Amino acid sequence: MTRSKMWALAGAAGALALVLSACTGSATPGDTAGGAGQKIKIGIKFDQPGLGLQEGNTFTGFDVEVAKFVAGEMGYAANQIEFVESQSAQRETMIQAEQVKLIFATYSITDSRKEKVSFGGPYFIAGQDLLVRADDTSITGPATLEGKRLCSVTGSTPAQKIKADYPGVELVEYGTYSMCVSALESNGVDAVTTDNVILAGFAAQPQYAGKLRVIGEPFTEERYGVGLKKGDIETCTKVNDAITKMVETGAWKKALADTVGKSGFEPDDRNPPTPDACS
Repeated sequence: MTRSKMWALAGAAGALALVLSACTGSATPGDTAGGAGQKIKIGIKFDQPGLGLQEGNTFTGFDVEVAKFVAGEMGYAANQIEFVESQSAQRETMIQAEQVKLIFATYSITDSRKEKVSFGGPYFIAGQDLLVRADDTSITGPATLEGKRLCSVTGSTPAQKIKADYPGVELVEYGTYSMCVSALESNGVDAVTTDNVILAGFAAQPQYAGKLRVIGEPFTEERYGVGLKKGDIETCTKVNDAITKMVETGAWKKALADTVGKSGFEPDDRNPPTPDACS
């Protein structure tokens, strides 16, 4: 073989290697662009009935259904979605560290959170409320919580609200709402506070039927957004377009009825909301 042919073959091999490298390059953590066999990591809650609940290898709830619809509009099939547990106190960190691409986890849009992450949506509006034992008539709203033991989740908006506005309340913080609800049933705390739609899901669970009730007097507005990397306007726009389509096609209403609706919860007239402009 002549020297010129050797150089030609080497050049061709190098070009082929570059093409293969481009086609099979490594994926960004938390997100691999849509394509066969590639996945998107999405954060959800694993312990919120009606919203985000893991049972074996199955994930159910309204947040899950919205996540699947949005991911589908972004080019991902259901089997390309990898759900990752996203506890309240860890959500900003998970997005910043690119452990997930998106978070659908009853994630209230707040100014302080927007300093660290961006949001698509909102896709639902809830309100903070109280869950009590069914036979307890002493608690009728946040003004009657003085001296009571109230449970919420570390890093959550409801916990921050109680600390700021109701200093006379003894706040007990756990890592998950399921732990709070269990403590309520066993008389370890007097009430649980978080969003009404979350509390309704717990109250409707078979093991709590007739034992717990939601007060039904929401005292905040919680706008559930889709957490994503700060400044990622492109992804935010895709998310908002998908949410808008979900509402317009009736898929949003059906998903809510099939999940949260089973608890008897009915959304107020603020729903479905219009997504905010991406920024």
